[in-house]
Amino acid sequence: QVQLVESGGGLVQAGGSQRLSCAASGPILTISAMGWYRQAPGKMRELVASISGVDKIDYADSVKGRFTISRDNVKNLVYTMHLQMTNLNSEDTAIYYCNVKGTRTTVSDRIEDFDSWGQGTQVTVSA
Repeated sequence: QVQLVESGGGLVQAGGSQRLSCAASGPILTISAMGWYRQAPGKMRELVASISGVDKIDYADSVKGRFTISRDNVKNLVYTMHLQMTNLNSEDTAIYYCNVKGTRTTVSDRIEDFDSWGQGTQVTVSA
């Protein structure tokens, strides 16, 4: 199974910065997209930022110019991406989830698609 482990998050004051990280490991063959989503109380989960293809990067309008998504070169079969968040405001308060899509091998040596989610990490921006 492909596993995603998130780190970062917590309480930050408005105007402050925070960095989230997500490490993906397991029987990964290829990665087609990596992204960050968030879900605020009472709202739908929304895409915050994503990297797909050959470094095609997209951002939600609400975070453009403030958030930066990046990914490291694979190391020890672990794929890591980050979300650097600056100039945070109360509207950014949410649970942030990382998502990775791609292909993986199975125990029977088949190749299949996967679409995995991290456990979520809370980001709370105080006034």
